[in-house]
Amino acid sequence: MRKKIWIPATLISAAALGFFGFAPGYVEGSMNQIDGKPLIAVSAEAKALHKTLNIVDLHSDTLMWNRDLNDSVSRGHMDLPRLQDGNVALQLFSSVTKTPKNQNYDGNGADTDNITLLTIAQLQPLKTWSSLAERSLYHAQKRDDAVVASAGAIKAVDTAGQLDALLSARQKDKRPVGAMLTIEGLQNLEGKAANLDRLYDAGFRMAGLTHFFDNELAGSMHGLKKGGLTPFGRDIVKRMEAKGMIIDIAHLSHSGVAEVLAMATRPVVSSHGGVQATCKVNRNLTDDEVRGVAKTGGVIGIGYWDGALCDTSPRAAAKAMKHVRDLVGIEHVALGSDYDGATTVRFDTSQLVQVTQALMDEGFTAQEIRAVMGENALRVIRAGLVPRVSAR
Repeated sequence: MRKKIWIPATLISAAALGFFGFAPGYVEGSMNQIDGKPLIAVSAEAKALHKTLNIVDLHSDTLMWNRDLNDSVSRGHMDLPRLQDGNVALQLFSSVTKTPKNQNYDGNGADTDNITLLTIAQLQPLKTWSSLAERSLYHAQKRDDAVVASAGAIKAVDTAGQLDALLSARQKDKRPVGAMLTIEGLQNLEGKAANLDRLYDAGFRMAGLTHFFDNELAGSMHGLKKGGLTPFGRDIVKRMEAKGMIIDIAHLSHSGVAEVLAMATRPVVSSHGGVQATCKVNRNLTDDEVRGVAKTGGVIGIGYWDGALCDTSPRAAAKAMKHVRDLVGIEHVALGSDYDGATTVRFDTSQLVQVTQALMDEGFTAQEIRAVMGENALRVIRAGLVPRVSAR
């Protein structure tokens, strides 16, 4: 009898070990890949310029996965050693709280969720299993824990003073990497404006209104109805602007983008994506939307995956950046990798010199490359870190 009980228990334990121990890493590795196609040759001139840049990437989903930012790993696109190798000054880390099953760019409902299973498989705290707000607060704690464990190699950036201190420290021998928090879809408010205060207090300084489905704030570009802002969404936009939280229009419906741009009084960001002029995918911005973002003083972060570029080459990224520059000016171009966001790319964050070289090959000047690789984003971020008034 004991043997009969012991055998099923062993099998259950083995199955649990496989699910909780190996499945999350396997899933991450299978979803965040490098395509292995040839990279472009990098000149000594590009390498020298790259070392002098203050590089800012507006979007990465690394916090979603079960690993420490400080650890060097063979999977995915980003960790501290690779950020250092790529000379990244400031990385914006997104909190992903919900994604639909069979996710696609054309039409998704809000009735399914992949992230719940991921939170369970990764043995995250029980409160994150049923609360989207708690998932984001957990991601914020992961950032903060990584900062403490890094012994100064990673620095939290939640204020203008912290940003200035980071850039000052990077002028010395040890070059820390800044980490700022952002949100991919404010479904994590769970319909409560008070949760915006909780998220802000936890360190979140930028947020997109929607992700891959329509929510209480607005329609998604990939939702079923794809409508504009709701009254709740308009209220949250005003509250965000009052706090200095940067509004991110990535994934927002065309109607929602138009409404945000019409009411914005601060610079607006499209954190990660492309432009329809070089890759006609509904995920990407039209020329009118690019002009609208520029009118607010904001920036457009160009990503590196196929859905943003219709390619994965650094030259395709540079061509999209060139289109934005030629349409509205160099001051509105930025980087938005979407690393570790279930994307396949040509190069990881340690190889960002590929972008520098591609921009040089497209005829960008050294000053323009500095702007694209980080100075434009720093301008918008610094302005956003100063609250105008207390949020209502």
